Amino acid sequence: MMPESPASIPRRPAGRLVLPAPAVNPAPRSPDPAAAPHRLRLLSYNIQAGIHSRHYRDYLANGWKHILPHAARLRNLAQIGAQLHGYDLVGLQEVDAGSLRSAHIDQTEYLAHQAGYSYWFAQINRRLGTLARHSNGLLSQLQPAAIIEHRLPGLPGRGALVAEFPTSSGDSLAVCVLHLALGWRARRRQLEYLVAVAHQYPFVVLMGDFNCGCGSRTLRMAVAASGLRGLDCGLKTFPSWRPAENLDHILVSPSLRITEAGVVPYALSDHLPIRMLVELPAGVAISR
Repeated sequence: MMPESPASIPRRPAGRLVLPAPAVNPAPRSPDPAAAPHRLRLLSYNIQAGIHSRHYRDYLANGWKHILPHAARLRNLAQIGAQLHGYDLVGLQEVDAGSLRSAHIDQTEYLAHQAGYSYWFAQINRRLGTLARHSNGLLSQLQPAAIIEHRLPGLPGRGALVAEFPTSSGDSLAVCVLHLALGWRARRRQLEYLVAVAHQYPFVVLMGDFNCGCGSRTLRMAVAASGLRGLDCGLKTFPSWRPAENLDHILVSPSLRITEAGVVPYALSDHLPIRMLVELPAGVAISR
């Protein structure tokens, strides 16, 4: 039986929503006891609502799949779930939280169960009646102390999901899953907002679809202003069938050490997933 959703979500200032850890939705499997609590295996993936794209022409040919359900979507989701094993935290973008087009399946929850994650959360940013519920998603093997939803500046429909994890140092590690706007003006405001969020935490991870790459002056300025590391022009994720642009990024605070980063060459969406292995400072670990 699936867990019930929380009856209510208490509010924090500035319109942020907070979900206490006991109400974060658990999936049935337990965390990997061998996972090192001072090391995090991260993955970020724009799954295009489970639609498998192989060519630019698929955007036109598969346009109806953004509105109506189809059997191939669930098969593709199962394949995506098989690729999500072995990480501590997975950030998902372009996930459907359960609507007509997804056959009323919450794709974040589905992938949590498919891949064996202990905690999951979906942030719904745009509701199109019964047709679609556009979301960011988080899968985690670690129990967060809080989940905070940020509504990003610009037109409605863009958000950032922040999960706070307590550490042995007494400070929180914040992991932010985001999907930024297509327009550069809105994206600039959103990046400025996220830089301010990043400054609130000594340990922070921003991961998601930034909709811009190393050529973006706005992105470079945000990275410089925040001190975040991990911007790598060589990690090209889009389009998945012939990667030429690095639209997806995992950026981390200077307090975190990046030991490995790469693109996962498994084309099941129009984006490829990006992965990273990071370590907390010596003597600091995620509290369990």
